[in-house]
Amino acid sequence: MPDDAPGVDAWKEQTSAFDRVRSVASTVSQPRPASSIAAEAHVAENTARDHLERLVDMNVLLADDHEGTAMYAPDPLHTRLQTLRDLLDTHDHDGLVRLKADLQEQIETWRDQYGVESPSQLRERAAETDAATETREVQEAANDWELVRYRLSIVEDAIENYGTYSRDPRASA
Repeated sequence: MPDDAPGVDAWKEQTSAFDRVRSVASTVSQPRPASSIAAEAHVAENTARDHLERLVDMNVLLADDHEGTAMYAPDPLHTRLQTLRDLLDTHDHDGLVRLKADLQEQIETWRDQYGVESPSQLRERAAETDAATETREVQEAANDWELVRYRLSIVEDAIENYGTYSRDPRASA
């Protein structure tokens, strides 16, 4: 985001450098170097590097060396546990069961609509389509299916361990 983009000044004024670095680094889809994260977070590269190393120490990010450059990406375990906590904070047990049914229904819809059993089979179908719009539509459905399947696994974990994980004092362990 360029320095003159709307909202940058407010973001910089209202958010600490650490929080901006964490925000950017926690949402990257591919590992990125400190310089890239620093530019997007509007901080100096040294500042970003210090905050990124702290986030690695906190198990929020993973760091990997790529040809002498440290590359940073979200730790998938931290991301999963944060999503689990968010679900438990926003849903009671019955709400989680309803959410599970909604996610299962979406997967069943894709199975019926495309006549396949998995996102990978749907991707194979995308490779065989004749029109660009259909290829994009099928590929997007496969990506969405993967995301819903992942979310469903977390919801099932939340349901299975509700008594242990929930902050609700009425939940039994």
